[in-house]
Amino acid sequence: MSTTSTHDERIAKMIFASVYPLYLAKVEKKGRTKEELNQVIEWLTGFGDAKLQELINDRVTFESFFQQAKLNVNAPLITGVICGYRIEEIKNTLTKQARYLDKLVDELAKGRKMEKILRSS
Repeated sequence: MSTTSTHDERIAKMIFASVYPLYLAKVEKKGRTKEELNQVIEWLTGFGDAKLQELINDRVTFESFFQQAKLNVNAPLITGVICGYRIEEIKNTLTKQARYLDKLVDELAKGRKMEKILRSS
C-alpha cells in the first residue's frame, strides 16, 4: 500500500511534541523507560536529550524535526510493516523517516532487545 500526498502532508505538519507523549506512554505501559525511548530517538536522529527537549519545547513539525536530524546510516535496515505500510515501499522520504521512528518505538514497546532495535548486531 502506498501513501497518498494527503497522508504525507498530514505527517509533515504533525507536531512532534504532540506525538512524543504518546510514544512515551506506549513504551512505559510495556515496562520500558523514557531513557530507552530517548536512546532510540537519538540513535535514529542524532538528537541528544537537550536538543530533543528543545525541539519539543519549540513544537516543531515532523518536517522540521527530520530536516534537522542526521539520520543514522543504518536506518534503511529498519524494515517491516507499521501502520499498514511496508516501510521499504514508502516513496516519500519524510513519511519513511517518520515510519522508521514509529517502528523503533513499536519494537521498544514489544520488548525487543536494545541491540536489535539499534541494528547493532
